[in-house]
Amino acid sequence: MKPAQAGGAAAVEASVSPPVSPSVSPSVGALIKRRIVLAMPAALLVPPQLLLISLEVQAQFVSPGAEIPGAVINPAVAAALALQNLPRPSTPPPERGEVVPAQVQRWREEARAHEYGDGLPRDPVRAAELYCRAARYGDAEAQYSLGWMLTNARGIERNDATAAHLFSAAAEQGHLQARNMAARLGTPVGPPPPCLRPPEADPLALVAPAAEPTLPAPPALGAPGPGAVGLPVIPRALLERAPIAVSSYVQMLAPEYRLEPALVLAVMAAESNFDPAAVSAKNAQGLMQLIPDTARRFGVRNLLDPAQNIRGGMAYLRWLLAYFEGDLSLALAAYNAGEGAVERYLGVPPFAETRNYVLKILISLGGRRVHGFDAGVTPPSVRLAAMREFASAATGVRR
Repeated sequence: MKPAQAGGAAAVEASVSPPVSPSVSPSVGALIKRRIVLAMPAALLVPPQLLLISLEVQAQFVSPGAEIPGAVINPAVAAALALQNLPRPSTPPPERGEVVPAQVQRWREEARAHEYGDGLPRDPVRAAELYCRAARYGDAEAQYSLGWMLTNARGIERNDATAAHLFSAAAEQGHLQARNMAARLGTPVGPPPPCLRPPEADPLALVAPAAEPTLPAPPALGAPGPGAVGLPVIPRALLERAPIAVSSYVQMLAPEYRLEPALVLAVMAAESNFDPAAVSAKNAQGLMQLIPDTARRFGVRNLLDPAQNIRGGMAYLRWLLAYFEGDLSLALAAYNAGEGAVERYLGVPPFAETRNYVLKILISLGGRRVHGFDAGVTPPSVRLAAMREFASAATGVRR
């Protein structure tokens, strides 16, 4: 018995020697002996019959398509050859124009119809391509469905490595079945596949320009700092939404953390809509929606105390901006999904909530993509160079 292979399959070798007619020459008879690798998926991911996943036919002297006298056709061999000839879906082209959540849902529904032949012709390749389009925009159900097609060779070429990435992304968004599949396939290896990379036409896929210089010493508390971090003045829409007391406190305190008040207010608007008593399903609390672990990390004792909450949120934003060297997309994605997720996916994670969150804040800041940072707060992420290289390769734009 061989060690477990990729995708959790345990392999066993067997030699198959079909009956050979005495009239067949010894050289040709020897060629009939086949070496077959049979695989049984771990935990019976598919029905328990053995799946033939590769076949070596030692036929160096037999021309392609030639019949071997006396050979017995094995149904398992035919099944294996059929699996080997399944098509590999191509990556969909860039989208044109803005893509709204309703469009992503339509792609997923059309994909399911093609997968099952429900009201549309059954077309696994078309289904996979549509699932891929929706998966790139963070649709967890599409990510799971495409992973299922790939790991079960449902009309397309099997690819457990890509399926593991897809199941993991859907699982991190709370998809229960994806969690089970992710646990069975194990930790994904390598960079995210194309169906989990930011769409080329999406603003988040564009490579941010070089980060702004690190900041000088912060001004005294309460002193104005216009332009100190490079972001524009606070948009009127944010000022109108924020309570005066909150807005005034943020404008007074932000320079101490070397943050532009507009950024802090934009995050606060997206996180809690300025509700100091807000508590999320994940137990994120207060104006800046800090979870208890983050609160302890930055010295916040009372999460529902507005002043402490704002200070804790500012401290976390300052740390993230230093960690990602002023890249607002990465820092905001990490504030929403955690810096670990950003590093795993080499950029904004393929989660619908996170992608929409980042885009919403960037739009409220006028599309600005960079922010000054304090390099003395923390060393940069060790994955930052890989993130930039990955983004450049995906978009064809060099930083």
